[in-house]
Amino acid sequence: MSTTTVTPALFAEFPASTPADWRNAAEEFLAGASFDKKLITRTPEGIDLQPIYTQEDTTRLPEAWPGLPPYVRGSDALGSRVEGWHICQEPGDADPVAFNTALIHDLQRGQNAVSVPSRLAGRLDTVLRGVDLTAVPLFIHAGATAQPVVAALIALAQKQGRAAAALQGGVLADPLGELAATGASPVVLGDAYGDMAELIRQAKKDRLALRTIGVNAAAWAEAGGNAVQELAFGLATGIEYLRALDHRGLPVDETAPRFLFTFALGSNLFMEIAKLRAARLLWARAVGAAGGGAGAQRLVCHGRTTRWNKTVLDPHVNLLRTTTEAFAGIVGGCSGLQVGTFDECIRTPDDFSRRLARNIQIILAEECQLGRVVDPAGGSWYVETLTHQLAEKAWTLFQEIERFSGMAAALSESYPQTLIERTAAERLAATATRRDGIIGTNLHPNLREKLPAMEVASAPATTTATGIKRLVPRRRAEAFEALRRRTEGRRPKVFLAGFGPRKQHAARAEFSSGFFATGGFEAVSEKKGFDTPEAAAQAALASGAPVIVLCSTDETYPTLVPACAQALKAAARPPIVVLAGMPATPELQQQFKAAGVDEFIHIRANCEKVLAGFLTQIGF
Repeated sequence: MSTTTVTPALFAEFPASTPADWRNAAEEFLAGASFDKKLITRTPEGIDLQPIYTQEDTTRLPEAWPGLPPYVRGSDALGSRVEGWHICQEPGDADPVAFNTALIHDLQRGQNAVSVPSRLAGRLDTVLRGVDLTAVPLFIHAGATAQPVVAALIALAQKQGRAAAALQGGVLADPLGELAATGASPVVLGDAYGDMAELIRQAKKDRLALRTIGVNAAAWAEAGGNAVQELAFGLATGIEYLRALDHRGLPVDETAPRFLFTFALGSNLFMEIAKLRAARLLWARAVGAAGGGAGAQRLVCHGRTTRWNKTVLDPHVNLLRTTTEAFAGIVGGCSGLQVGTFDECIRTPDDFSRRLARNIQIILAEECQLGRVVDPAGGSWYVETLTHQLAEKAWTLFQEIERFSGMAAALSESYPQTLIERTAAERLAATATRRDGIIGTNLHPNLREKLPAMEVASAPATTTATGIKRLVPRRRAEAFEALRRRTEGRRPKVFLAGFGPRKQHAARAEFSSGFFATGGFEAVSEKKGFDTPEAAAQAALASGAPVIVLCSTDETYPTLVPACAQALKAAARPPIVVLAGMPATPELQQQFKAAGVDEFIHIRANCEKVLAGFLTQIGF
């Protein structure tokens, strides 16, 4: 006779706590500080991240299951459990022969798919020499039209004795992406859409499994856009293509399965997971509204680790960033993933850096077993809430694009480009003020590091004769990297004049040292604090440093600062005088400036702008 053992609920002896109880406890701990300012995080997407989420946050959300519309939890019921995801690396070399050599090498060491950039799409015979075209999924970015590339690929397959119907992956045409990236399209959009329609008819006739329409939503993120903009502009591009194909007699059920979306993957782990989930929700909603069935509503997407947050300084930190991003892409449901090399913004990657990038995916697959769990983020109150918040905001922005009569018209009016520039400026300002920290660049830089010679540079912004504003990729670290290049090989000194005992000046001296280090300045100081303004001024001038920072407390500044600043400015070659901290009143600020203080540095100061000005003043 069997018996049933009932396990008591854990911690049943303790009374249940409510969200209100937790908030009361948190506010008590804050001791009068603002709950909203301390514990709620505002994202670039305009979403307020709460410190805690509960089941109540998801009670109004619809129930969803993996493999069922609207596919929030994945386009396939078993997720990555059956075949995993495509480890889809790009060797990165611009030379087709070198590209092919690296590709063959990497395919023998764990890579199982390949991404071919548009610049090499016309050299497939060289790029893919020695590659079994039916064994390796190919993702070829064809630019504005894919017809000639598909024809070349089929001819190459026939030359190998392979059936074209066995080709896997996609040859992706993205005319609006090409227009946004270059400011002009090599073909008229109407002709590009005609080629797109004809290729779909050909693919159906020849039973080609290749996807032939690409939507490179990642380009908006690489230019500094946020997750909402990337989702909305990607969706608007996809809908524009569906409409164009519908006008050419192709129903949505026939065209939607030919799409492949590409999204950038950033380091905000949960935001990126939620973004990919929201993308599937948005596509299913839009395709369903266009009359597409359940099969057509499935969104298939490729993920690519972003370059926006990668750095030249302390570049091995990029390995940590790409690992987080790859994790987000896999958990979020990418069918294919490309992990950028840690040195991709410096030079053409070599075998070592390609191996590290490739092995990030292999470790996540083979050691972390990420593919063995179906939708691991499913049911998370935080992720589910964030997913629907992103989807709602992206849908609203998508409707703004629709008011222009579609994405092409919006691009011609520079509407999405202007929004991206505004968002990028805000995000770059957060970096400049160090509210957005970059380890090794604007936080905790290594001044012993020798900057590498750059082989890769960002392109300047341009507007073509057609009036289409070009979308320009950016990296948030570039301004600080430029400061460090100005000081490479000859470190300017900054003297930290601390007053009184260590506890009086240490906090602001340490802040000042870190502030100036981001621009390559070497901080020097006396071990003990100075007792008088005159002693501080004498030691500062004797150091020969062109910049002097006065460090103490707000209470002691009115007594110490005027006398010290006046003594410094009376020197034959007066230095730049800086005060660590922002005086509480405009009157006090004016008093210190009148005494000789040139600048105030504090947590809200624009670090990059201030240091750039100092370097110019001292001749760097």
